[in-house]
Amino acid sequence: MTDVRHETTQQAEHSAPVEAWDAIAARYDEHVTPGESELALAGLRLAGVRAGDTFLDVAAGTGGLSLPAARLGAKVLATDWSPRMIDHFTARAAAEDLDAEGRVMDCHRLDIPDDTYDVTGSQFGVMLVPDQAAALREMVRVTKPGGRVLLIAYGDPVAFEALHFFIAAVQAVVPEFEGPAEDEPLLEFQVADPDVLRRRLTDAGLTDVTVDTNHQERIEVRTGRQLWNWCLGGNPIPGALVAGFTDEQREDIVRVLDGMVRERFADTGPAILTAPLNIGVGTK
Repeated sequence: MTDVRHETTQQAEHSAPVEAWDAIAARYDEHVTPGESELALAGLRLAGVRAGDTFLDVAAGTGGLSLPAARLGAKVLATDWSPRMIDHFTARAAAEDLDAEGRVMDCHRLDIPDDTYDVTGSQFGVMLVPDQAAALREMVRVTKPGGRVLLIAYGDPVAFEALHFFIAAVQAVVPEFEGPAEDEPLLEFQVADPDVLRRRLTDAGLTDVTVDTNHQERIEVRTGRQLWNWCLGGNPIPGALVAGFTDEQREDIVRVLDGMVRERFADTGPAILTAPLNIGVGTK
């Protein structure tokens, strides 16, 4: 049996600090959040979010899930431990005059009373926190009895095309680059197995748990620069991996990515890079 405490300690050692998320917040807001609405709506439909519901977004980033929820008419609170992420979310919500508030909060210890929200969700947020079990228990705790909890996370990393494009481009320029260690799986993929996600949601106290594997993230890019910005804006890890490279090496990587992207779309439209998703929903 896996020692959960040992696993959590290992994961915490490889998680990025809040300052790293603050540093990428502007890039995340510009290059990542706008493309998340379609898959967010798929998850919100599965969770049954309706106008008038109270909705809590945990580890919200700049609002990839919470903004679409507010556009459906839900009363939204978006939380994230990164103040810069919340600043960008607040600006977006205000620009659209949405019924949405942002607050800085650690998902492992939500400063929210029990049984408060009709639906609590997280998209690409709680999927990568070091103590996911604790965060899921918190999501369940603050959800009303009979309410739903939603978690959207990446599926099989083998089919995550943007990740493989990025690694292949880096290796084309820096052949000795090995990428993430295979014996230290990235936190993003800790519930890549649908059965693991189902079990974690059940262990957190949910019933009637379903995991939908029929959706994909679709990343649309026309240039290597766009893909570079998406990769470095979505998570601090890619930036950390190339931190020691020279400016010339970085530009060479962008040029390689540009060739890969153009080969994919062949001048007929944007390149579509896909990644499998697991969308888990359960009832408290």
